Amino acid sequence: MRRLSVIDGIFLRTHQGMGTPIALQGLWRTADLVDPARLDGLHDALRVGPLGRRVVRSGVPGARDRWQVSTRAHPLDMASAPLGVDEILPWADGRGAGLDPRVGPGWRLAAAPLIDGGTVVALTCSHVLADARGLVIAAEVALATAGNGTNPEPGPTRGNRAGGTAQPAGDPESDWADAAETCATVLTGTARAARTALRQARAVERFRLRWRPRAMPAATRSREIPAGVDGEGVVPTGLPVPALVVRCSGREWDRVAAASGGTPNSLFIWFVANTLWSTGFPERGIVASLPVDTRDEPRIDNELAMTEIVVAPGDDPGELRAKSRAAYERRISSPGGLPEEFLHLVPDRVAYLLSRGAGERDILCSNIGPIPAPLHALGPHECTGVAARAIHPGLTYVRRPRTRLSGYLCLFRGDYLLTLASLDPARVPDAAELHRYIADTARRIGLPVVPW
Repeated sequence: MRRLSVIDGIFLRTHQGMGTPIALQGLWRTADLVDPARLDGLHDALRVGPLGRRVVRSGVPGARDRWQVSTRAHPLDMASAPLGVDEILPWADGRGAGLDPRVGPGWRLAAAPLIDGGTVVALTCSHVLADARGLVIAAEVALATAGNGTNPEPGPTRGNRAGGTAQPAGDPESDWADAAETCATVLTGTARAARTALRQARAVERFRLRWRPRAMPAATRSREIPAGVDGEGVVPTGLPVPALVVRCSGREWDRVAAASGGTPNSLFIWFVANTLWSTGFPERGIVASLPVDTRDEPRIDNELAMTEIVVAPGDDPGELRAKSRAAYERRISSPGGLPEEFLHLVPDRVAYLLSRGAGERDILCSNIGPIPAPLHALGPHECTGVAARAIHPGLTYVRRPRTRLSGYLCLFRGDYLLTLASLDPARVPDAAELHRYIADTARRIGLPVVPW
């Protein structure tokens, strides 16, 4: 029986209003219209693939929640009106609504025709179900199952097409064994750290309950609250997250990186950081969060750890290469020096307070890596572009993370595709403004980027 990890639990709590909501999304563009029957086949394959699962909460204190097979699925979401290129990401943003990994379904497949005669296909899932590389693996398995490849991985037993089915939740006695194992892990040598962490959590909670927002100075308020919104410290409207996808020849990207002794990844970090500075970000040092893939086999789970570096204004890609190499040898530590499993032993609210903001820094640089060849086409329909990113369904100002600019990089057919998303509407109100900052940064380093 598979159990949820600590990272899974952090993402699960965002569905309860504790933290920033996050869904992962892969986008495919084709030059022609994709046959609806092929999309139906892909949808069916996803239902019986690794994404076909939901969370079952444990009834035993200390036991981890577990995964249960579920073939429930949102219907295939087919848009009727063709989209322009500039409309793709706003349309895709809306595909993250209604994802619930607890009752299912936690994923959605959608497609829309494009004005240029092509199709865009979006696969979106809750971050509880998978990380970015896991979503790529799930898509590859589904395409193989649907006849787009070979040797598909086995999936759960298929239920009826209308509603799907769920397998039995498992033996409750195993919850007691899991709880005992978790307790043994946590109790070993952590009593002092536990007392410290709990005191900090209680202090934070008391502060939260007692604090009342005070009016901000006019200058600060003008930067933090968008024009047209009337409020005194509370903004009830959703937070806009403008995003863009740009493409660069892999040969050119590698050339620019090598010119300063860097790598494609360190150039990526440089680009995201310097784009943020272009927006007027005031800090001299930008703290970058760097996800690290820790999987040793092709599972879709959240098999990642986080590390960080500080980008200084004078750093070039070569210097960031050295900083990143050192950072990959360490990980962002768990709260209060406790084993991370401690979060399984406390109520959700306390676990949230202890892990709040975990992995959030000024920028996020998620290098997803090469897109596997089976994802270069949807059957006979060749893909002209692929993008991967995170979206934030229902994000509000209250739940906004520390992160101000997120970057996602993948390699597809010899080209790098870079997705940037701004979470700072005061400085980047729309995609046009984001495009200006991206273009300025690219010109500074001589990087030829074009819309995807």
